[in-house]
Amino acid sequence: MAEGDNDSGASTPAPGSQAAGEAVDMEVLIVSHSNDGKRVDKFISANSSDDISRARVQALVRKGHVTINGEVPKGTSTKISAGDVVRFAMPAPEDAIPQPEDIPLDIIYEDDDLIVINKPSGMVVHPAPGNWSGTLVNALLHHCEGQLSGIGGVKRPGIVHRLDKDTSGVMVAAKSYRAHVDLQEQFADHGRTGPLERSYWALVWSVPPRMKGSIGTFMGRHPTKRLQRAVVSEGAADAKRAITHYTVLKRFDDVKSGGEPLVSLVECRLETGRTHQIRVHMTHIGCPLLGDQEYGKQFANRGVKLSQKGQLEFQSFKRQGLHARTLGFRHPKTGETMSFSAEPPTDMERLMVALEG
Repeated sequence: MAEGDNDSGASTPAPGSQAAGEAVDMEVLIVSHSNDGKRVDKFISANSSDDISRARVQALVRKGHVTINGEVPKGTSTKISAGDVVRFAMPAPEDAIPQPEDIPLDIIYEDDDLIVINKPSGMVVHPAPGNWSGTLVNALLHHCEGQLSGIGGVKRPGIVHRLDKDTSGVMVAAKSYRAHVDLQEQFADHGRTGPLERSYWALVWSVPPRMKGSIGTFMGRHPTKRLQRAVVSEGAADAKRAITHYTVLKRFDDVKSGGEPLVSLVECRLETGRTHQIRVHMTHIGCPLLGDQEYGKQFANRGVKLSQKGQLEFQSFKRQGLHARTLGFRHPKTGETMSFSAEPPTDMERLMVALEG
C-alpha cells in the first residue's frame, strides 16, 4: 500500500466515532397512565422528542433498537403498561453509495483490467465524512461506466491503494475482479517477492543525516492526536514495522547563512506502506515535509529564510510537498512488469524553481 494507506482496509467511521448504521442517539420514555395499554410503535411515534413516523419506529423495533424494561419487544404491536421504561436508539445514517461524476482524469495508461492515473493534489481517493463527492472513486465510476461495480466493495470500487488528499502522483485502480485481487496481493507483499515499486519525491526542511539511508521504526496511532500517526515503541498495542529508504536528490542551500542546506529534494522508496509513513519518518529524522500542516507546522517559520521568490512560492504552496513519482507492478493478466512515472505538478515545480534562488 502507498503513502496514506489504511492497512486494515476498514471503512471510515461516521461522525461520532460510530460505524455507519450503529445506534448513536438514545432516548428514554416513561409510560404514563394515559398511555397504558397502547402499542409500543404508536407510543414512541407520539411521544418522541423528534418527529419520527410510525413506519420508522416499526423498522427500529424490527432491528432491535427498541427495548421495554430492558427487553426487546416481540413485535411492533407489543402493548406497554404504565411505569414501563421504553428505550429506543436512532442509528446513524448509512454512508451514501458513491455516484458517478464527470470529473476529468489525467490518465497515464488504461486497458480492460486496470487504469493508471496521475492524481492531482486536493483530490480525495474515496468518499468519506466531509468528502462524499468529488473523489477519485466518483470520477472512476463515470469514466469506467459500470465496469467497477462490485469490485472491491461499493464504497471503494477498484481501489487497491491510496494517496493522501494533498499528495499528488501515480495511482493504479482495478477494472476487473482478477486485477483487483492480484494488485491487492502485490501491494500487501510490498515488493518483497515481486516487482512492485513505489518511489516518492518529497521536499523536506534541512537535509537528512546521510545522503542515502534507511529509516526503520515502529509506527502506530499518535497518543494524543487522533488523526495522526507517530513513531511508537515495539511494545505499543498497534505497533507496526515501518521501513523507508531514502536518497537525497538535491540540496537547496541557504545562501544567507553560509550555504547550509535549508531544503532538500528527497526520493523515498517504501518497503512497507503505513499510514502517513513518509511524513512521519521524515519528521522523525528532523526533516518534515514543506507545507505539512499536521507534522511539520512548527517548521513553517523557516520560510522567512528563503529567498524573496522562494518565500512567495512557499506562501502559496498549500499542501505537503509530496508526489508519488513512480509506480511499478506486474500486470495481473499478462504478467508483464510495468512502470509508470509522472512529473511533479505545477505548484511543486514552481516551488523547486524558486528554491534555486
